[in-house]
Amino acid sequence: MSLKSTAAVCIIVENETVPFDRRVWLEARSLVEAGFNVSVVCPAAGDHRASHEILEGVEIYRYPALEAKRKIGYVFEHAWALICQFYLALRVFSKTRFQVLQGCNPPDTIFLIALFFKIFGVRFVFDHHELAPELYALRFRPEGFLYRLARRFERLSFQTADLCIATNDSFRDVAIEHGGVPPERIVVVQTCAELRTLKETRPSPDLKAGFRYMVVYAGRMEIQDGVDLLLSSIKHVVKDWGRGDVLFALLGDGTELPKLGAMADSWGLGANVRFTGRVPHSEVCSYLATANVCVAPDAMNSLNDNSSMVKIFEYMGFGKPIVLFDLKEGRRTADGAALFACPNDPFDFAHQIVKLLDQPSLRDDLGKRGRKRVFERLNWEIEQRKLIAAYELLCGVEEITIVEEYEEQSEPKARYDEESSLRHT
Repeated sequence: MSLKSTAAVCIIVENETVPFDRRVWLEARSLVEAGFNVSVVCPAAGDHRASHEILEGVEIYRYPALEAKRKIGYVFEHAWALICQFYLALRVFSKTRFQVLQGCNPPDTIFLIALFFKIFGVRFVFDHHELAPELYALRFRPEGFLYRLARRFERLSFQTADLCIATNDSFRDVAIEHGGVPPERIVVVQTCAELRTLKETRPSPDLKAGFRYMVVYAGRMEIQDGVDLLLSSIKHVVKDWGRGDVLFALLGDGTELPKLGAMADSWGLGANVRFTGRVPHSEVCSYLATANVCVAPDAMNSLNDNSSMVKIFEYMGFGKPIVLFDLKEGRRTADGAALFACPNDPFDFAHQIVKLLDQPSLRDDLGKRGRKRVFERLNWEIEQRKLIAAYELLCGVEEITIVEEYEEQSEPKARYDEESSLRHT
């Protein structure tokens, strides 16, 4: 898809660095491919600490981030980030005179920067990644000061936005009901896998390190992600049921990682659990291509029940059967491609994992269903069209020329080959 445009866009994200933030990176690259001039302001983290660089046409500005562990620390963390974001946004504006500022939450504070740039006619796009008030309710006392402040900032973000991007239909409902946003100002863009990546990645049997089976978790390790529940499930599988033939590869990092590592050691799970920490997306794909089963242990709560997990889309894209707790958006995404455990029940979660390990035909059936759905409709090649169309409308771009480059979308069923594209190892 290509689009003739001279519009400039500045994307601000605080929760993760770029290109590691998969959603922001997909959005930025798609906008560049469509002809937009794209700059990203984000924190420095991991291997991505250069204060300024250009990757695949995306100009990235990074600031040194603080990482809070206590309630008062979050106030300083967000205040510092806001100052850095505003300063870098000014630098970008002096260079590109961007017409659109896209703010990606959490937290819901970037609207404050947008209010300043609205003086110059800049439009504000609120890219709603997470339910920030519900997230703070999990971390702190529900109905406390930070929760009330987060709820207020969420509403102000919606009211300031000229366009809201929702990650699923539940988030769209939140924008309408909590933010009072007219439906015509909302576009749903899900964070799906890229077909190109799925086709190019091959299994790497060496990752199994001699184990017969490998179960993979790929994602963040924060309090809301349920990895502690997963470890409890692993304890049932390995210790209670004696399944020493399974390697559990836990990919990703987060503030809970040290605690989770200590928990695994205290339960004697070290031989069967591999914590990789933060790894490049290409390595994540190699693990997913090699896995026998993938898991999403996100616990039942008001945050996770309404959230679409990026990892589930990628699991499905690689044709992997999934175990997850029975959550509303999780079932909406993975129904027919997964087994659902009773919410927050590690024993039942472990039971579903073993059920898949012991039934290869069930694994193949669920994996094929998920991959077929991804190739036919749940992929980034389709989702990015909605993003670009919304930006075109917002910017009033003229002389638009669209060139179709994704043949598999015109005849998805003919292009999808179940037998050749699925190789469970």
